Amino acid sequence: MSYDISLNDPVTKKVVQLDFKHELKGGTYAMYGTTEAWLNITYNYSKFFYPLFGEEGIRSLYGKTGAEAIPILEKVIAQLGDDTDPDYWKATEGNAKSSLLKLLALTKLRPDAIVDGD
Repeated sequence: MSYDISLNDPVTKKVVQLDFKHELKGGTYAMYGTTEAWLNITYNYSKFFYPLFGEEGIRSLYGKTGAEAIPILEKVIAQLGDDTDPDYWKATEGNAKSSLLKLLALTKLRPDAIVDGD
């Protein structure tokens, strides 16, 4: 189980296509990169997300613009530790933080886009 989070065009509601390929990797990823403003994050990190994002966890970002999500992501990221593990699926604060830093990077690329997921 995981979160498939994308940034969608506010008019067409389709996933935003970037002008370049990115290789942001999560639980699943596109080999050789993708132009889609999309990131998969494992549900294993939810134990950190619910206390920090609130009752809806990371889903509290859904429906917000990238610009609205940026300060929320920055606040949550600042509260997480740096204990990463090479095993992506291991639920450490550092691994959760790493995934949120990738999502933050996407929102900064398209602050006008709408965060959507699942």
